[in-house]
Amino acid sequence: MDFVIDDAMQGYVDAAAVVADQIAPDQHRRERERCIDPELRRQMGELGLIAPELPAAHGGRDERALTSGMIVEQIARGDLTVAYVQVIGSLVGQVLARSARPAVAAHWIPRITSGSDLVAIGLSEPGNGSDAGTPSMTARPERGGWSLEGTKSMSFAMDASAAVVFARTEAGGRGKGISAFLVELGREGIERRRAPDMGTRAVGRGFIDFSGTWIPEENLLGELGTGFTQVMQGFDFSRALIGLQVIGTAQATLDETWQYTSSRTAFDQPLSSFQGVAFPLAEAETLLAAARLLCQRTLWLKDTGQPHTKEAAMCKWWAPKTAYDVIHQCLLSHGQYGYLTDRPLEQRLRDVLGLQIGDGTAQIMKLVIARHSVDREFAP
Repeated sequence: MDFVIDDAMQGYVDAAAVVADQIAPDQHRRERERCIDPELRRQMGELGLIAPELPAAHGGRDERALTSGMIVEQIARGDLTVAYVQVIGSLVGQVLARSARPAVAAHWIPRITSGSDLVAIGLSEPGNGSDAGTPSMTARPERGGWSLEGTKSMSFAMDASAAVVFARTEAGGRGKGISAFLVELGREGIERRRAPDMGTRAVGRGFIDFSGTWIPEENLLGELGTGFTQVMQGFDFSRALIGLQVIGTAQATLDETWQYTSSRTAFDQPLSSFQGVAFPLAEAETLLAAARLLCQRTLWLKDTGQPHTKEAAMCKWWAPKTAYDVIHQCLLSHGQYGYLTDRPLEQRLRDVLGLQIGDGTAQIMKLVIARHSVDREFAP
């Protein structure tokens, strides 16, 4: 494994660290306003912090997937929700670069990487979460294009300019007969509804209703009926990114907790001198280091063209659980101050909890791991 950080990668990591310091004081404001400043997105784009792994011809920086992961972790130290701009940018950007018609890709990918627009991804539905291979949303041919009917739930539903959505275009079993489309969200027949979520409020998750929404034929992504396969390939990448996203938030919380327990005294000693306080934090350091290495190895596998579906699933179920447990322990270590809402601990706990659900639950991830383990090791 080669995790060498070259000068270019270090430059992106340093730039992301500056952004993290800049955004950390405004976490509560973004949660109250339930959005991420467009100007902040554009700043990230100018610094090359959104989907830098995409080819320069598409507006990317020709960087490694590992670089994207390290950027995500740094930004998430300041605010997990802002880091999601990079996660969704890489996920959607790769789908468009791989599957969009040249004119569609040329229009939208630079807008993603520059931060001028958000493009969401609509796979889940109110009635189909983990069972994403059986969508209720339909797309039928109409007037030389497609008419969409149904509802999707997605992050950035309230702020995105467009979305990659998945709809059934022909009869078929689970995961078959599903096509992907790029849909501009300013079209007629679209209504947005905000989700009253308990966390990650700044990403504006919500529901989008499509009622006879017409899109042209060129908005079809890839081949007809192959959409589900396309998005599953992209999720291998984003699952590792999400792992580093929650690790960044947990590590920032742990660093703050070490500082707090070293400065606060009880019984004439710093709290950190007591094993009952220090040992759980030491365990947290160990767990985060292990989870980080797992995610980085997964991205290295992607960069070297090796299979990484199993490892990506490991990242997605274990890193969010570990991050939640670490932040929970840090909150307890702060005592009564950890329970206050004017500190970021409780918000981080709520934000990380959502990523134990979104983009693949632990149960689904363990099914993926089990299936690939049997296929690799024990299949006849």
